[in-house]
Parts: sequence; C-alpha cells; structure tokens
Amino acid sequence: MPPAISPELLAPSALVSTAASIALLHTLIGIDHSLPFVVLGRSRGWSLRRTLAITALCGLAHVLSSIALGAVGIGLGVAIGKLEWIESTRGGWAAWLLIGFGGAYAVHSLLRNARGRVHSHRHSHGHKHGHGYEHGYEHEHEHDHQHAEHRHPHEAQHGAPTAWALFLIFAFGPCEPLIPLLMAPAALHHAGWVAAVAGVFGVVTLLTMLLTVSAGYLGLSKLRLGALERHADTFAGVAIASSGLAIQVLGI
Repeated sequence: MPPAISPELLAPSALVSTAASIALLHTLIGIDHSLPFVVLGRSRGWSLRRTLAITALCGLAHVLSSIALGAVGIGLGVAIGKLEWIESTRGGWAAWLLIGFGGAYAVHSLLRNARGRVHSHRHSHGHKHGHGYEHGYEHEHEHDHQHAEHRHPHEAQHGAPTAWALFLIFAFGPCEPLIPLLMAPAALHHAGWVAAVAGVFGVVTLLTMLLTVSAGYLGLSKLRLGALERHADTFAGVAIASSGLAIQVLGI
C-alpha cells in the first residue's frame, strides 16, 4: 500500500511550485551548474551563443538522466531510499570527474605554456652605398608564441573534446532533489503529476543555468587579465576542479 500522504501536499499547484523552487535553489547553489561553462567559454574563446548551446545540452543530459532513473524506479517499484543512494553515489563520482577533468585541464595548460612555441625566422637585409657597393647580412628573430595569448581560430571556435567531456560528466551527474519530488505523486499513482513535476523541474533548472551562465560570461568578458591572459586555461581548470571539490566537501 502507498504511504499516507496529505492530499494538501500533493495538490498539483503545491507540487509544481515546490518543484520550481527546489530546482531554482539547487541550480543557484550548485556552482558546478554554471562555473565550468563560464570559465571555459572565456578560456576557449567560445561565443556566448556557443557557450549557452553547450550549457543547454549538458543541462538537458543532467536532468534527463535523473528523470530516467526515477521513471525506472517508479516502474519497478524501487524504494526511494535505494534511488537516493544511487543518486548520491552518482553525485560523488560526478564530483570526482569534475575534479579530475579540471586538474588535468590545468596541468595540460601549465605544461603547454611552459613549452611555448619558439620559431626562428631568418631575414636578409641588404644595404647599398653611394658607390654602388651593396652588402647584406642575415640574422634571426625568435618569437615566443603562447597559445593562450594568440589562440588560433580553430582552437577558439571548436574544442569539441572539452565540450564532450563536460557533456558526459553532466550526463553522469544526478539531480538529487528530483527523486523525492517524483516519488511523492507516484505514491498515489498520479502519472500526470509525475510528468508535471519532472517537466517543471527540468525547465526551471535549464533556464536558471542559462541565465547564470549568461551573467557570468558577460561579467567575465569585461575582465582583462593582461600578462596573466596566457594562463586563462590554467585558471579555468582550477575553477572547474574547485567546483567539484565544493560538491565533495560542502555537498552543494
């Protein structure tokens, strides 16, 4: 038999407003929902449109994976405690994936900047004197090209492996608050309410991610790092790893 739940708590308006509120709060508090996209958009030179497109795809995968798990649990009659344990375990692994990805990204950037690219160019200069005598000499110029300072167009606009890595991490990462929200109406066999809760939670989560990423992107675009610009990728990696660490330590 389903547990006794107050009908007032399961009223459609209460369920929808609760789902919206929790989704908003969960997304705003969870810096991993926005910070990785903001810093990567800046360091990779992505346009705002591209950054938001990647954010939307990752957010959609993030929400749908939890909805799918909840649907399977409802269909199989799995206890909410077991589903929450699965979501918690997924959350822990997703946090470690963010830490690993951010750390690897930062280290790769540091090594790339340390190597740099030194090109030697030989130039020939000729000098003609008044009596028709001409002589010349050759010398070399060395140019240290730092990718973070002079990012080639194909590097700035693509970066598909980076985007795919984020997509997989967010697809693996859970929306922990969604499972109890789905199970409450499911306990009284209201499939329509389950769909409504899932839809509202997903839409609010995605919209909040897009708004926070837009604000962060526009704010960060005004920041000029000067000589530190070459280390933008390193800073991005550290920020991403820190967001994963915040999940592990603070549970946000």
